Amino acid sequence: MKTTYTSKTARAALALGAALALFTALPTSTAYAANGTFFYHSPESGDLEMEDPDNGECYLLLQGADSASNQTDTKATLHFDQGCEEPAGTLLPGQSKSFGAPIPHSVQFG
Repeated sequence: MKTTYTSKTARAALALGAALALFTALPTSTAYAANGTFFYHSPESGDLEMEDPDNGECYLLLQGADSASNQTDTKATLHFDQGCEEPAGTLLPGQSKSFGAPIPHSVQFG
């Protein structure tokens, strides 16, 4: 009877190890791209867009954005600084917004 118990324990441990290996091999959320286009208007450069931006990546908004439209399937967090550290607000999928001074200079998706 002791052998049966050890055999069941070994099989359970093997199954758990295999599940853990599979889970750690899956890509993280930063590997996925938002589907759609993020549009913004720069006071200096005019109308600009980002197609299917990667989640988790910090994107520079060329010379800042005085308006933005998130037409992706992922939340976009705008930031006042160029390094995605000072949040300026969030645009959910389908939302648009105009900004006064100060204007955001970077955006991150996810």
